[in-house]
Amino acid sequence: MTKTGEEPRYDGSFFGRRRGKQLRAGRAGVVAEALPRLAVDPAALPEDLTQLFEAPVSELRLEIGFGGAEHLLHRAQERPDVGFIGVEPFVDGMAKGVAGVERLGLKNVRLFADDATILLDALPSAFLSGVDLLYPDPWPKTRHWKRRFVSDRNLARLARVMRAGAPFRFASDIESYVAWTLVHVRRSPDFEWTAERAADWREPWPGWPGTRYEAKAIREGRRGTYLTFRRL
Repeated sequence: MTKTGEEPRYDGSFFGRRRGKQLRAGRAGVVAEALPRLAVDPAALPEDLTQLFEAPVSELRLEIGFGGAEHLLHRAQERPDVGFIGVEPFVDGMAKGVAGVERLGLKNVRLFADDATILLDALPSAFLSGVDLLYPDPWPKTRHWKRRFVSDRNLARLARVMRAGAPFRFASDIESYVAWTLVHVRRSPDFEWTAERAADWREPWPGWPGTRYEAKAIREGRRGTYLTFRRL
């Protein structure tokens, strides 16, 4: 049974509740007007995914669970020649993403408001030039670990849609999830860990804008870990 105001989780989804506080009227209006235009429909993808975007783009990247959209919006501004698809099932996060895209006038961002696995299963093979999974829900209780996005099955999903050499970047402040991810990815035949020295996982990537989840972790005395894996 779900709590009042929440949509039910379906078996296998990696997220819990989808709604928080009711959106303010202004933001709700922006979402209602702009999200239909920005939304990706996995059942109606063009043969050439670069045609999803209003601006000409040369490659496509995916961010799974963009939260407050700080990183997604920053990277989209940084690389207007790259198309970005941001996935966020949580309504408040999606609203922040929509509002940010509209405020900045970005033409190289599209959004998907459901489970990332639905989109991954619809994407063509070997198309993505990068995937980011940043500060995902760690599901810290042992009985909930099966809900973590990083799994053998989802890594296979990522591998199918990523180009050879494309980076899969993961960040978390939860040590058990970092260890979990290393175990799963290092036993995958499709990825290799690129780290050569401690700074490669202790320091964020170049151009890192920070996120609200990272800031919260720092306030609470936790340090982020930044892992990069390469699609073989």
